Formats: sequence, C-alpha cells, structure tokens
Amino acid sequence: MKSKSFKIACASLLIGATVGFGAYFGYAPGGASGSAHAAKSTPAKSPVPVTAAKVQQHDVRIVLEGLGTVTPLDTATIRTQVQGTLESVDFVEGQEVKRGDVLAKIDPRVYEAQVDQAEAALARDQASLKNAKTDLARTQPLADRGIATQQLLDKQNSQVAQGEGTVALDKAAQESAQTQLSFTTITAPFDGVTGIRRIDPGNIVQPSDANGLVVLTQLQPIAIIFTLPSADIRSVQQALASGEASVDAYDAQNRKKLDHGSLMLIDNQVDSSTGTVRLKASFPNAKKALWPGSFVNIHLTIAIRRNAITVPLTAVQRGPNGAFVYIVGPNSVVSERNVTAGQSRAGWILIEQGLSPSETVVTAGQYRLSQGTTVEIVPDDKKDQVQTATTASAGMLP
Repeated sequence: MKSKSFKIACASLLIGATVGFGAYFGYAPGGASGSAHAAKSTPAKSPVPVTAAKVQQHDVRIVLEGLGTVTPLDTATIRTQVQGTLESVDFVEGQEVKRGDVLAKIDPRVYEAQVDQAEAALARDQASLKNAKTDLARTQPLADRGIATQQLLDKQNSQVAQGEGTVALDKAAQESAQTQLSFTTITAPFDGVTGIRRIDPGNIVQPSDANGLVVLTQLQPIAIIFTLPSADIRSVQQALASGEASVDAYDAQNRKKLDHGSLMLIDNQVDSSTGTVRLKASFPNAKKALWPGSFVNIHLTIAIRRNAITVPLTAVQRGPNGAFVYIVGPNSVVSERNVTAGQSRAGWILIEQGLSPSETVVTAGQYRLSQGTTVEIVPDDKKDQVQTATTASAGMLP
C-alpha cells in the first residue's frame, strides 16, 4: 500500500516539473516567445520637453556695478561773521535760493557807527594832509632862495609823508568797517536748498556758534562717490581716455534708473583694507531724484561690444569642464557644447566664444538632458510642462 502511494506521489511531482519547465521556456524573457512579448510591451522613449531660445546678436554695454553715496558738490553751514542780535531770518526752510539771496540780517547799528567813525577820521586826516602839503608848497620856494632852512623843509616833507600814511591807514579802517557792516546781511554763497533753521530771530549770534543758522546744500548738479575693485582701475582709465565712460544711478533696490551722468575722476589712492578705489561722478539731477546722503547703485559703462553674442542666463550650465550649453540640432537632438561666458545683465549673458547667431539653445529642462537626447520645444504658454531640477527636487515631478 505504501509502495503504491509512493509511486503515485513521484508521478505527480514529475508531471508538475515537466509543466513548469515548459512554461519557463515558453514565457520566460530569455525565450523566443518572451522576447517577442517584451519587444511589444516596451514603449520607445518620448522626447523631453524643454524651452529654447535663439542666440541673439546685438551691441552690448560692458558695465561695472558698485555701491555709492550721493554727495553734494557744495554744502555749507551758514554762520555769522560778526556778533550781534539776529534781527530777521529771510528764508523759508527747504526753499531754493540763488547765490546772493539774503538769508538773514543782524542788527547793523554798531557797525554803522564804526563806519561813521572811520569816515570821520579819514576826513580829519585828509584835511591835515592838505594843510601839510600847502605848508610844504610855501616853504619850498623860500628854501630855494635861502630864506627857509633845510631843516624846516625836511620837517614839512616828513609831515606830508606822515599825513599820507595816516590817510592810507584811515582808508583801510574805513574799508574794514564797511566790510564788518556788510557781514550783518548774510547771503547765500551758491545756488542751493536750505535745510532746517537752527536759530530764531532775537538770539545773539556770533562766529563761534557750532550749529550756525542753516545748512545750504547744492542739489543741481550733484555728485555720487562710489567704489569699485582696484582690479578695474585700468579698464576705467581706458574708458575715460576714449570718452566711452558713462554712469547711470539706480535706486537702492537696483531697479529704477534715477539719473544719467558722467565720470569725473578716479581717486589717487586704493583703500588697502578693502582693495577698492573710490570714483566720483556728476549728475544733473534735473528731477531731484538724487538726495544727499542716500545710497544708490551705480552702473558704469566702460565699453560697448559691437555685434556681441548673448543668450538667456538660464541657458548656461556649469560642469566639471566649465560653462556649457545644450544646442538643439537637426531632428531636435541636443548636443553639449562648452562656451566662454562673459558678464550677465538683465537675464542675459554675454558669450565670448562658442556660439553663432544661427543656433538655438535650451533654456530650461536641462537636468534631464545628455548628449544625443531628443527634445520637444514647448511654447512659452506651456512652459509649466518643462521639468526643472528645482521642481524635481521638491517632489513635484519624477
């Protein structure tokens, strides 16, 4: 009985092994039927969606950027030059004034009296001089005839010379008194804008006052002092010599252009602690967009590159061998090409070497590309379909 059961079990195992062996060779990937099935079920790779742009050729400005501070060409703290009572303030705070406009007046009575004294002394001494000259004119003929002594003649000559010196001294004193009197009227030394008034009428003012009456600042034109790396000195000097140097001032966010000006000078020393050099530029400031003390961004144009090659900034990738781009060739197949990149501005980058104007470069979707990959260029309105490294790393795309 046991022998019969054992035989039946062995026969069952043999049949199962035979069926399994046949199924393996009929359907396994290594078999003929399996290979055919696999060939039918594996789809061909679809093109990778990318955005692309044509290489552009146009004139490009070579620009150096630096941070600067708006600085007036002229600024002055208006102080009195004589002591006295501040009689009136003749300006409005924040008002534009012209050179020579009256800003304030000091009580002039003391200084008017000094002028009167000087004029009186001058008149007295002029009369004395006139009398001495008359005496000399009378004595001279008498001395020639031997009636008057030589001593008397010399004395009268001396009196005339002394009188002339006294009159000259009186004239100088008169001019000094008139000058002191003129200081009681305080005028603007240059065109500018007044600041906040620092003293009120009725106060005693004197030259030693630290704060003065008001600060006057010239706004038109105005200057900006900014810094650049010392390595740029040579190129800036060449731009100055050729006349190509021009300066644009932008706001603190580096977005809005405030004014266009010209470069005045390069400072004669480099700051050894920072490795930078200061430069000064002048701006007309017609719209008064530049205000003293504010920080601005400076764009200094040092050259214009004619017929330069540019591509969108996103087209240039970085690899072990430096900068490269993906070129879209015939049949939408990309190839990798090394380039020499220059300055980048406003979303575009200058290509010094490696591209020609007739070519098309990939601008997004490069992370899935390699040499020989087939791509599909999608329009701008469908650029959301393009997979980038950023969206992939965020888990939004495969």
